[in-house]
Amino acid sequence: MTPNDAAAGTGPGGPDGRHGLDGTVALITGGANGIGAAVARRLAAGGARLVLADVDAERGTALAEELDAEFVRCDVREPADSRAAVAVAQDRFGGLDLAFLNAGVASGCGLDGDFDPELYRRAMAINVDGVVYGVHAALPALRARGGGNIIATASMAALTATPFDPVYGANKAAVVGLVRALGPNHAGEGIRINALCPSFADTDIIGPLKDHLEQTGFPILDVADVVEAFMAILAADGTGEAWYVVPGRVPEPFRFRGVPGPR
Repeated sequence: MTPNDAAAGTGPGGPDGRHGLDGTVALITGGANGIGAAVARRLAAGGARLVLADVDAERGTALAEELDAEFVRCDVREPADSRAAVAVAQDRFGGLDLAFLNAGVASGCGLDGDFDPELYRRAMAINVDGVVYGVHAALPALRARGGGNIIATASMAALTATPFDPVYGANKAAVVGLVRALGPNHAGEGIRINALCPSFADTDIIGPLKDHLEQTGFPILDVADVVEAFMAILAADGTGEAWYVVPGRVPEPFRFRGVPGPR
């Protein structure tokens, strides 16, 4: 890594908390609202150049104007949209150092009488396919920069049972499994791939559950706490990790127990 790379927070491993974010180019899917928008503001404050990718053109365009960023309409269910978003980063800012694959939805259905194949496919396509397509699109661009970071938003639903939305739990568990497998594959290229696993954060996605959570006294994460966890992932050295973010605890990688091997 050259001194200029270190000052910009780029080079092998990409941006991190030790070198700052000035000059870092970041793509954020689901960047118009919630966690994506909060991370965008934090990165922009550190000098990063941003591409905000979302289907919400109204909010995405407004936030891009606020942050002097670029907005691109992106439906993460479509591989071409993820490729186009990466191309915007390369064309507008000269490359890509960080991909935050954050777009996600609740399923809206269960697997009994409330099962809806269209809602099921929508949730799987956004929450799993969107990460797959995002990784596939980002890897060549990160490789061209000599390394970088991919962070995918999973959930604590990936690490514990979620009876209230089994489909959501399944697709977030898939994201964690994907990240854990990909991390070692690309470590030699200086590309770190990790998962962010927040508990219930105060965003639109918990709307149907928020009253129940408040009535039962279940703590709701402030989005700012999720942003701090995101920054901690950037500042760390690991890859293939799933970082939990729960109220009252310091975020860190979840320590999976070793799987029993053959005897």
